[in-house]
Amino acid sequence: MPEETENAVRIAPIRIAPIRIAMWSGPRNISTAMMRSFENRPDTAVVDEPFYAAYLQMTGIDHPMTEEIIADGETDWKKVVDFLLGPVPEGCLVFYQKQMTHHMIDGVGRDWLDDVVNVFLIRRPESVLASYSAKREEVTLRDIGFQEQADIFDEVADRLGKAPPVIDAADVLADPRVTLIRLCEAVGIPFSENMLSWPAGRRDSDGVWAPHWYGAVEKSTGFAPPSKPVAYDDLSDDLKPICDAARPLYERLAWYRIMGDASED
Repeated sequence: MPEETENAVRIAPIRIAPIRIAMWSGPRNISTAMMRSFENRPDTAVVDEPFYAAYLQMTGIDHPMTEEIIADGETDWKKVVDFLLGPVPEGCLVFYQKQMTHHMIDGVGRDWLDDVVNVFLIRRPESVLASYSAKREEVTLRDIGFQEQADIFDEVADRLGKAPPVIDAADVLADPRVTLIRLCEAVGIPFSENMLSWPAGRRDSDGVWAPHWYGAVEKSTGFAPPSKPVAYDDLSDDLKPICDAARPLYERLAWYRIMGDASED
């Protein structure tokens, strides 16, 4: 190697800024399977519903395992934001943040949305309600987060000057590989074949609430094939008005999804 001279050009090491992906979803929407998919990438760290404890503490809402969630999680939303925007765990280049839209209540700031790549995971309200009502006896529109998802989408779109990426759960299940390739293109990361399958079992990254909600995904090793769509008439009478309110919110975001027609339509 030649000796350095006073005129030698020193090349600084390339520093690649991490990409923080906030995946905004309501409950019962393959959101945990999506987290598994990203966690199986060698370059990605994940976090599971980081605002959950703060949401429960601030609202006083009774959820399954409320006491355990509050005791285990961070109840100060500002500290949650500091974590989401701080050093990425394990020094990874991608930080995948599984976010629930209904956790973003009044009093929780949203300025930090400018510092992440926001993506919206949607699912037909009939399917969400059928799945959610199997876990909880009482369901409201607030519980499934459709209005909050639309509000966050509008806020992000206004800041960007264009629609942020939207993916439909039905598209993911119908063609995981193509949908994930297009998603990766949209957020600016390379696609990895590792995203298509993962080992079964629980993860250290799973929220403390996993025993109540994650039974199916813990058995999974990849995305399940599409199931028969839930029909509106299959819903109980008390769920139909919630579906009626959620449907136009879903359809508005579905207009911007990165794939073609969803298989559940």
